[in-house]
This record gives sequence, structure tokens and C-alpha cells, in this order.
Amino acid sequence: MDLVGGVLEWTKTHKNWSHFDHRRRHNQCTKTPTVTLQETRKHTNSSNMVPNYCKISPIISIFVFFLFLFSSVCPVLSSESDNHNLVNQTFQPNKELQNLKMIRAHLKKINKPSLKTIQSPDGDLIDCVESHLQPSFDHPQLKGQKPLDPPERPKDHNPTETASENFQLWSLSGESCPEGTIPIRRTTEQDILRARSIQSFGKKIRIRRFGRRIRRPIRRDSSSNGHEHAVGYVSGDQYYGAKASINVWAPRVANQYEFSLSQMWVISGSFGDDLNTIEAGWQVSPELYGDNYPRFFTYWTTDAYQATGCYNLLCSGFVQTNNRIAIGAAISPRSSYRGGQFDISLLVWKDPKHGNWWLEFGSGTLVGYWPSFLFTHLRSPCKHGPIWW
Repeated sequence: MDLVGGVLEWTKTHKNWSHFDHRRRHNQCTKTPTVTLQETRKHTNSSNMVPNYCKISPIISIFVFFLFLFSSVCPVLSSESDNHNLVNQTFQPNKELQNLKMIRAHLKKINKPSLKTIQSPDGDLIDCVESHLQPSFDHPQLKGQKPLDPPERPKDHNPTETASENFQLWSLSGESCPEGTIPIRRTTEQDILRARSIQSFGKKIRIRRFGRRIRRPIRRDSSSNGHEHAVGYVSGDQYYGAKASINVWAPRVANQYEFSLSQMWVISGSFGDDLNTIEAGWQVSPELYGDNYPRFFTYWTTDAYQATGCYNLLCSGFVQTNNRIAIGAAISPRSSYRGGQFDISLLVWKDPKHGNWWLEFGSGTLVGYWPSFLFTHLRSPCKHGPIWW
């Protein structure tokens, strides 16, 4: 009211401010009707203009002003936003294209040329690859070589029967790979896309805590970090082999990144970064295989799952010699509650002549071997073990 009063006083004494007076009264007409009425009585010449100004609300004027201001600024913001989206649209496809190229290069590396391909009922493609072309022979120490002949079996472990040829889904049709070849489950783009990265595909992930690898020794009874397991083991002597009979089930896992397995585990070294392992059994792993079938698998590492090792034949490591068993293929039949039971028998032993670790399925069917040069502790004649299962 002080400001309005001051304006009115200037209007009374200075005719040049009369127009400003009308504008001020226009702005105040809705707020101070008493003052406006008093002024209209004193200034008859401007009385007709007051209602015209009072008809237009100052709120509308302010709204129009800000609408104009926003309209002026908005195209700039929109332009910047469009340019930002444009940058993303041009950048993202390039990144995806690069990933796709890397995936296809990796597939070309591990999917070898085949002489024959067999379609499995579960959707797998089984390629019959010449044995000397399998991924293991990409290793510098195996270049140009061929798989070794079978070694002498351990004493008192002569085979009494042969393993069933139809324990895997792909072989139910009666088809098999020719002699001189081995069956390899073909890896697809989808298999790699399910992995956390191309580098981690086909590898076990070492447990991390707070974003860092655990440096403390691995506890054999640990159930922390979401990893729950029950083990039996023997230790305290020199072990050159082990045998296990494993009941096959198809346990349900909660999501793609969970897995369940039952295995035999030959280890050597401390439970730190120098841990050597040889592993074989069955596993359910939707991330690795894309389904919930139990599958026959192998694994190895020489540095506690950090940089070395892989599942099955997904890197240079395990050398397969058998043409009837596909490592990584689904097992059938499976055990059921209050129903039939199905077991697989596995034997792992160290060849005393060459030091390689051989894997036998059933009773008498050799699957292949882990070359001794892959390992540090498991290569030497010192203490091996313990044996876990």
C-alpha cells in the first residue's frame, strides 16, 4: 500500500505520469479495489479506461509472459536433447556391432569344422569334429599333435562292462560320430550372450566380496556369498586317482544365474591363488546351456578360477578321445522321487608314464585326458589331494 500511495501522489502532481498511473491501477485493480474507486472519482477522464484494464487479470499476463519465455527456451533444450539422443543412437549400434563381431570371432575359434552334425531332441547340435582339430590342439604345446593312445588302467580296475551308449539325449536316435572324430556340442550366439561377458563365458566365477577377489584361503565348509554346498573328502596321503558313483537329478534353480551340480573334485595346492583342480560330474546351469537339463561336464583350473581353465571343450585344455560321449550334452534318464534312479560312474587317475590325468566314464569307456603341462601342483609327483566329492 505504501508503493501504491506513492504512485498516486506522483499522479496527482505530475500529468506526465498519468499513463503510468493507469498501468499501476490496472495491476492493482483486483488487489486494491478501494483505492481504484477513489481514484476514479477524482480522475473522470480516465474512469472509462479503468474497467478495461481491470478486465485482464495480471495472472494471465504473467502466464502469457512465461509461456512466451518457455517457448523461446524450449527449442534450444529440445535441440540439445535431440542431439544427445542422436549421439546415443549413433554410438550404441557401433558398440553392439563390435560385440557381435567379437562373439562371432569367438564362435569361429571354438566351433570347429565338422564332418557330420547330429540334431539332439533337446535342440542341441552335435558336431562330429576330427579329433586333432578339437579346441585343445590350439594350445601351443599341442599344435600339430594328435590325441594319445589309451594308457594302462590302474591295477585292480579292469573293466567288467561297457558303458551304455544311450545315456545322453543326442544319442537316443542311434546316430554316432565316425571313428577318428569326437562329438562336440555346438556353441551358439545365445550361449555367449547369456554370459556376463565374452571373457567369462565357459568359466566359473570366483567369489568376490565388496568388488574384490577373496584373497583369504577358501573354506571347504563355507556357505557364505550365496554358495551352498556339502562335501565329503579324504586327505593326508598321496592320491593318484579317485572313483565316484553319482546319482543324477534335475534340480530346479531359481533363476538363470543359479546352478546346481554334483561332482568329483581332485585338488592340489593351497586354498589360495595356486589351487589346481580337476572336476567332473553333472550340472544344471541355465546360464551356460540355456535350459534346466542335467549335463555331463568337466572343468579344470590352475589358479583358483582366476584366468585359467574352462568347462568342457570351451578352451584349450581337456583332450577328448571318445566318439560316443559329448561333454556338455544332456543326460537321460534322470532320477525321480519315489521313482527310478540313475547313476553315472566316473574314474579319474594319473597315468604314471606321461603324468596326464585320464577320465573314464562307466566301467571301461575312456573319455579323454587333462595334459600334465596344464598344471603346477598336479603335475609334480608330490602330494596330491585331497579328493572331494
